[in-house]
Amino acid sequence: MVKLKLHWQILIALLTAIIVATIVKSVIGETSSFTSGLVSTCEFFGKKIFMGLLKMIVVPLIVPSIICGMIGLGKESHFGRLGLKTLCYYMTSGLVAILTGLVLVNTIKPGIVDEATASKILAQQKDPTEFMAKVEGKSSSDITDIFVRMIPTNVYDAVSDNSKLLGVIFFSILFGFFASRLPDDLRRAQQTFWESFLQIMMKMTDWVIRFSPVGVFCLITPIIIATGTDAIAPLLKFFVTVILALGIHAFVTLPIVLKLFGLNPFMHIKAGSPALLMAFSTASSASTLPVTMETVEKRAGVSKRVSSFTLPLGATVNMDGTALYECVVVIFIAQFYAVSTGIALTFGTQFEIVLLALLTSVGVAGIPSASLVAIALILGVVGLPIEAVGIVLVVDRILDMCRTSVNVFSDTCGAAIIARTEGESNLYENMNDVELAK
Repeated sequence: MVKLKLHWQILIALLTAIIVATIVKSVIGETSSFTSGLVSTCEFFGKKIFMGLLKMIVVPLIVPSIICGMIGLGKESHFGRLGLKTLCYYMTSGLVAILTGLVLVNTIKPGIVDEATASKILAQQKDPTEFMAKVEGKSSSDITDIFVRMIPTNVYDAVSDNSKLLGVIFFSILFGFFASRLPDDLRRAQQTFWESFLQIMMKMTDWVIRFSPVGVFCLITPIIIATGTDAIAPLLKFFVTVILALGIHAFVTLPIVLKLFGLNPFMHIKAGSPALLMAFSTASSASTLPVTMETVEKRAGVSKRVSSFTLPLGATVNMDGTALYECVVVIFIAQFYAVSTGIALTFGTQFEIVLLALLTSVGVAGIPSASLVAIALILGVVGLPIEAVGIVLVVDRILDMCRTSVNVFSDTCGAAIIARTEGESNLYENMNDVELAK
């Protein structure tokens, strides 16, 4: 028996939800007891069960991911110059990706719809009171408050309060950094503990994501019943916004950076194509890592010294496409609330979203759809209901495949750029003579 891949299951669930909701809306009617029962059942399994599972894994996944990344940085004996170059590239490329998404989502405004449509879509979510309290009356001067909230006075309290999760991220970064400075035996003990913790959480996350088809059906059906096909248009607009932003970063920004370092973008894309195709098909940068390393070393000609340091680190902390996507999703959802409440996102709040997207992208596990966890975290911090992530769940899988390809492409670009700065000049010379191991 052939088992359908997850993205096909989600697509079938989406189509089924549209068909069922359309039939119920037009034939049975929105006010019938059957429709009310269907909506209540969907809300129970969608909002309470599926979204409850997603909320459950937010902090336990983000924390060990960040700590493992920081410990991994500190353990490298040759971190010095090579490490600083790598971190500089990863942080810069991630920030540029986020700003690209920020500009496009504010220009295209996929979430700015008529008030009736916004109200119907948001009627499926929680009351926007918290969002209004977070945003109303704020200005750019409130940026300083963001840095104050990065320092938690009580870590345990911050873990249980969505609005204080920025402090949890900051604490995790500090914890991982100082754990990496422990004597070797103690550092290895910490690393073993947190890596095993992370492996458990990755398996749990993968298990939760397997319920995405059920989640899609249960979250979308009530929305379609309430709005008809009006909810589809902003989703398509959102989809185009993300694809366009990813395309600009992958085919304009990164090639320009390669060119600035004297590298041929077309040769680099050709050399890295096996890894990019693997990333697209698996939607997992972690699963793609062996192919990425072999591709970069054998086809691009990057030395093992550089690739063995930059690529495993990149698969953990360099998530350009993911960071871009997180930013666009949160602002897209906030735009619905801006229409409904009349309160737009301030510069300070958007700055906070950019900062959170950059930090949480470091802590996103390299497995399919794990960025939904980080998005849920950011939504909570800026006062938006975590359940609102269900709005984008419909198109998340195909976008996951695209943004993972961008993540991996950025990793390969970083490896080649750093190799060039380390004096390696024979890149791409043997590309046509090499066949990757099957």
